[in-house]
Amino acid sequence: MSDVKPVQPTGVPAVSGQLLGTALGAVLIMLLLAYLVAFDQGGLSQSGMYLHELMHDGRHLLGVPCH
Repeated sequence: MSDVKPVQPTGVPAVSGQLLGTALGAVLIMLLLAYLVAFDQGGLSQSGMYLHELMHDGRHLLGVPCH
């Protein structure tokens, strides 16, 4: 009998930690942007009405009902 041992697989992750972190950051930024455009009615706007009006126009452009 021979002393051949089976090869053990080396657990290589399918997704690297850096890629996962970048993807998570991108998703969070997209969710914040979606909130600002679709749902914010000026509550987060610290720059007067400029940001509110910009997002209001974005709502109309995307077809999100706003009023």
